[in-house]
Amino acid sequence: MSNPQQLRYSKEHEWLSATEDGVATVGITEHAANALGDVVFAQLPEVGDTLIAGESCGELESTKSVSDLYSPVNGEVVAANQEVVDDPSLVNSAPFEGGWLFKVRITDEPDDLMSADEYTAFTAG
Repeated sequence: MSNPQQLRYSKEHEWLSATEDGVATVGITEHAANALGDVVFAQLPEVGDTLIAGESCGELESTKSVSDLYSPVNGEVVAANQEVVDDPSLVNSAPFEGGWLFKVRITDEPDDLMSADEYTAFTAG
């Protein structure tokens, strides 16, 4: 399993893209998608929602369990991926591409986000 080097990662297994005009894309990692199993339902935050880093902002339901989705940063949701709502299996098949979950305009970023190498070591432990 390879974690893209250009992304940053949270301990809750979310990834965060680099910002473009203050907006970053968020999804769950391949590690998390594999642990969840086949995702069958996605409840994503809505456009305009204010997110707090580390707090729950949605849910992913799989054939195994229901898992909270956590925001890796503080900010305002500017887009939610309707394709994932319509076809939640995208989270499993393309977690770093078409399976992204939402876009957030960042107001504050915690200092505990990890690089790809740090996240790989974190998940190996």
